[in-house]
Amino acid sequence: MNLMFQKLFHNFAVATALTLPAISLSAQSVLASDNFGAIAYSSYTGSHGYSYNYATRQAAETRALRECESYAGSGDCQVFVWFQNGCGALAKATDGAAGSGWGVARRTAEYYALESCSEYGPDCKIIRWACTN
Repeated sequence: MNLMFQKLFHNFAVATALTLPAISLSAQSVLASDNFGAIAYSSYTGSHGYSYNYATRQAAETRALRECESYAGSGDCQVFVWFQNGCGALAKATDGAAGSGWGVARRTAEYYALESCSEYGPDCKIIRWACTN
């Protein structure tokens, strides 16, 4: 019986630990308006476009794609990352491969972008980052 109580308590503690941050984040979202951003990339030309502080994800992605395409002109721009109330980053490898990441802070987004990029190519460097207010 004691072991069953310990298991039940452990599961409750884990569930509480995972739920409280989500409740806190959703409460903050109600108090502040959501801002979206996105970064698009052309694998063919290496061009990119970005956006931040848009009211919707769709608007942010559309802006990033249009900017990317205005430089690339190749029709292959794709949104590599979108973010909400945070930051996004794009990293590019020396062979043209790319990776992206997002997080609540620029440093976090850049870390994940570099990590993602390194799975596809060598010597990755951050080429763009953006954060919402």
